Amino acid sequence: MTKPLNIGMIGYGFMGRAHSNAYAKVNHFFDLPMRPVLKAACGRDQAKVRAFADRWSYESVETDWRKLVERPDIDCVDICVPNNLHKEIALACAANKKMVLCEKPLAMNGAEGREMVEAVEKAGVANMVWYNYRRVPAVTLAKQLIDEGKLGRIFHYRAKFLQDWTINPELPQGGTALWRLDVAAAGSGVSGDLLAHCIDTALWLNGDLVSVTALTETFVKERKHNLTGKVEKVGIDDACIFFGRFANGSLANFESTRYARGHKALYTFEINGEHASIFWDLHDLHRLQYFDHRDGGLTRGWRSVHVTDGEHPYMANWWVPGLQIGYEHSFVHQVADFIKGVASGNLAQPTFRDAQRTGLVLDAVLASAKTGQPVDVVRD
Repeated sequence: MTKPLNIGMIGYGFMGRAHSNAYAKVNHFFDLPMRPVLKAACGRDQAKVRAFADRWSYESVETDWRKLVERPDIDCVDICVPNNLHKEIALACAANKKMVLCEKPLAMNGAEGREMVEAVEKAGVANMVWYNYRRVPAVTLAKQLIDEGKLGRIFHYRAKFLQDWTINPELPQGGTALWRLDVAAAGSGVSGDLLAHCIDTALWLNGDLVSVTALTETFVKERKHNLTGKVEKVGIDDACIFFGRFANGSLANFESTRYARGHKALYTFEINGEHASIFWDLHDLHRLQYFDHRDGGLTRGWRSVHVTDGEHPYMANWWVPGLQIGYEHSFVHQVADFIKGVASGNLAQPTFRDAQRTGLVLDAVLASAKTGQPVDVVRD
């Protein structure tokens, strides 16, 4: 019989649902030594958190996250709240010897992230950050091809993440639904929200970024704040573009915005190497585009690899070849890998320390945007 892993969920928004779904499904498809038990959900609004708990079959609710963290029947805490609350909750988890999973980005900035890394490592508790795109099978396949040397020397890495949901200047900032537009809660705008995903994937696939040069823009300078009722200055970045250099000598080109009309979640990356190139698109997430110059001249061209066969990453756990999976499955994969890591003592990535690397790149990006000068990325 599998050992129970009692989960305490803090937050019940979009990510709370995505994670809860993963906990509920993972043992149906993966043979694991532990089984997540939805033990308690926590949120400040008693009625709303109760409704969330009932829908997802959590056994109990809390309205004070401190009580949840201190409960002896909670093994693992999942932090799904605004960024400004991550550090305090994570430090409390470490102090109470709780395993902890945290939504991205890890922290408001590198200094906070450093405290969190030190705390969980000193406490010796399992930890991970929800950079779920690593576990889309096509992206994991890209990692496999790169590690096998199929691309050869890497020359270019370019990525973009485009949305359009904040173009309306009448959209307010702050509060439960719009905290991402409030710098006090989010710490940054599209850089920490969207580019963080792009950067994490890039560091995993292509190694460390060593220097960046960035440009940011806030198109709507003032918005009404939901909490104060007053029109206040907007402190987050609406758009961010940066270029840079990786430790392997390849060049980086990244873009994120919430002002790209017609795009809801266009995340793509392309990597160009001496032998081959790969391209991935979230809108067609089960396919990896691959070009190999070593193919015969008459038939040389881009091929579309349908990542659904049993030998492809994760896919043996799902359906028959040809039947693809979707966005929500990346979270199931992350839970499966987390549990395997806890059981083996070899923690699955990205740990807090791994995610801190992304945080330090974000610090450099925002610092460069302020000065207009290149900034070296700090290494912890």
